[in-house]
Amino acid sequence: MQSVSSAIRAALLTGDPRAKCFAARDVARRWRKGELAFTFDETMPEEPAWPDRPKLLAPNKMPKRGKFGSERGRIALWHSLAHIEFVAIDLALDMAGRFGGEMGEEFVSDFLYVAADEAMHFALLARKLESMGSHYGALPAHGGLWEAAHDTRHDVAARLAVVPMVLEARGLDVTPATLERVRTAGDEHGARILARILDDEIRHVGFGTKHFLKVVADCDEEPESAWKSLVRKYFRGPVKPPFNDSARLAAGLSRGFYEDIAV
Repeated sequence: MQSVSSAIRAALLTGDPRAKCFAARDVARRWRKGELAFTFDETMPEEPAWPDRPKLLAPNKMPKRGKFGSERGRIALWHSLAHIEFVAIDLALDMAGRFGGEMGEEFVSDFLYVAADEAMHFALLARKLESMGSHYGALPAHGGLWEAAHDTRHDVAARLAVVPMVLEARGLDVTPATLERVRTAGDEHGARILARILDDEIRHVGFGTKHFLKVVADCDEEPESAWKSLVRKYFRGPVKPPFNDSARLAAGLSRGFYEDIAV
């Protein structure tokens, strides 16, 4: 029987976006059906395989999106969202493959579930771009999204603190306003996509929070102070308000975690 780590590594090293989506969902399906062994005999790559396009740029080199009301601005928005979801596939796969051996089967199940969700989100957004006469890779994209994974590759608590509980939690904050802007522009199809992503991301942040609390409990640490210490050490940007407190609380993130660390 193939090991789950081998299957995850193969998915991470799949560069074509459509093929990566299929690979991520296939790993999750095979794990769920008991077709992959809970064995970690393969190490995860330092970084995943990605396509030649989009061209990845430093955040300060990214071109302005343009106004949302323009066709260029709308395409830039959907392309940016697609890129975030594409990288999120690899973030979830790497989480399961890199730390699953020490964290256990429930951890692997949760983050392979996340990877399959992210693959579905990317597919929805890629089709949205195609319906607008564009495609994923047509524009440059933010090149720094993998940095958080690389910086926390040796510490599961740090990875959980930064990726689900900061980066994905930020999505809970900004998506409702984007959804409303899309709906006001008359794009009900786009609004439905964003509503689905928002609902799923609450669950993803919840998985991260749940496993973070387990890790710090095993170390006999106070969760909120441990999280703040890790974020200050490993997260390169600010934790910015406004916060979607209700969505964060639904994911297990009370204001006590982030209120006094926010910029």
